[in-house]
Amino acid sequence: MTKPSVLVTRAVFPEVIDRLAQYFDVDDNQPDVALDGAALKARLAGKAGVLANAADRIDAGLVAGLPALRAVCNMAVGYNNLDVPALTAAGIVATNTPDVLTETTADFGWALLMATARRVTESEHWLRAGKWERWSYDMFLGMDLYRSTLGILGMGRIGQALARRAAGFGMSVLYHNRSRLPEDTERVLNARYVSKAELLAQSDHLLLVLPYSAQSHHSIGAAELAQMKPSATLVNLARGGVVDDAALARALREGRIFAAGLDVFEAEPQVHPDLLTVPNVVLTPHIASASEKTRRAMADLAADNLIAALGVGPQAGQPPSVINPEVMARRR
Repeated sequence: MTKPSVLVTRAVFPEVIDRLAQYFDVDDNQPDVALDGAALKARLAGKAGVLANAADRIDAGLVAGLPALRAVCNMAVGYNNLDVPALTAAGIVATNTPDVLTETTADFGWALLMATARRVTESEHWLRAGKWERWSYDMFLGMDLYRSTLGILGMGRIGQALARRAAGFGMSVLYHNRSRLPEDTERVLNARYVSKAELLAQSDHLLLVLPYSAQSHHSIGAAELAQMKPSATLVNLARGGVVDDAALARALREGRIFAAGLDVFEAEPQVHPDLLTVPNVVLTPHIASASEKTRRAMADLAADNLIAALGVGPQAGQPPSVINPEVMARRR
């Protein structure tokens, strides 16, 4: 019996390719050649499924000429790269990889927050440049986390994991979300729901972990930055586009906020050039989930989803994390 054919769009752990090969004819991309637009569509021709990356844009125009495609499995928790309504209309299952990266991402968020507040990378660059000649009382003064106010914009899994970590620093936690958490959850997290305006005005450190959508585009722009304390820090763990990077660079240069830490960018892998010229920003290349254990778990879950969505393996017909379950329901 001929195996269904699937595409893996980016390099991944070889063990994942081997497992997929038990069920599918796998077209892999272990050389990690960039596939976008026409190149991606050409490789997807005749494929029943795809293990995709968050950088792969899979929209109505792409899937229109791919009648064999039945499953798109994102190796990411976010899925703003997928046109879910178009996939649903075409009867294509879409999946993501939630939960497995929550704690690792929260750990990294805390690392980025501390590096930002305490000017870690700025001072390291200064040291490496040979500028450290003597100690002085005002050398690289930063902002304390202990007993400060942490603001969280977006209180999903990762936001809640960040709030739990704040307890060890004796921080007051404020949050704003599309919907308020149950009172018992707020109590466990020691978190208080406030309006977005209050969050901006009262936070000493603001963490962004909201999903990206057309509605959340530039949720933090010039107007929002103007509402923050001049002593405040901003950390973006969410998605590029949630922050207006040009407006943020101006605010940092003009001292309208103290510092920022960014793991995601509007046009990544390109970074807005103005962000590269301000000293009070920590920049990392979208690595919040980059521990080996977590990335393996993400790849394994994406593979589990692909195997199940295409009706094979021990969980046939029941992908662990479906974004559009109505497609699976129609197949039954």
